Amino acid sequence: MEAPKNRTLLLIDCQRGFDDPKWGQRNNPNFEENTKSLIHQWRAKSQNIIHVRHSSTEIDSPLRADARGFEFYDWAKPMNGEKEFVKNVNSSFIGTTLEAYLRKNGISSLVIAGLTTNHCVSTTVRMAGNFGFDVELVSDACATFPRESPDGEILDADLIHTTALASLHGEFCTVKTCSQILNNL
Repeated sequence: MEAPKNRTLLLIDCQRGFDDPKWGQRNNPNFEENTKSLIHQWRAKSQNIIHVRHSSTEIDSPLRADARGFEFYDWAKPMNGEKEFVKNVNSSFIGTTLEAYLRKNGISSLVIAGLTTNHCVSTTVRMAGNFGFDVELVSDACATFPRESPDGEILDADLIHTTALASLHGEFCTVKTCSQILNNL
């Protein structure tokens, strides 16, 4: 099956602030390399890439607009006119013109990667699916961190990641690996 011509790579929150120790130990040590591969191939084929970054309104967040953590990772910086949207909440659609931009440009197919699987990635995937976009989520080009349950149990980042992917797959998106995406680019 051939990939749609309007298939767009949507990168969410690939920002330095996620290196802050406050988050804990991130899962998926291959996140950077897989995401770099997606970016490289998209650019090599002159395909559309959209970057979203989080501008936290929390005073102590490493993702505040005036913090170093607001910066994109060097490998994830927009280039050659790639579109950027800045958000203040988990969804890339709320408080931005992302949906209008996608519709105006005839983009109906999204390949999503970024941070974090269970927060901004999940929320964006859910909304994109509900808005009727065809969404592929790249399982090994997103990552997350441990979380504490309401009863105080620390849940491993891999468990959080896998649970988020399982909750999204087949309902809001199709979960695929980086190699599956790149083999169909």
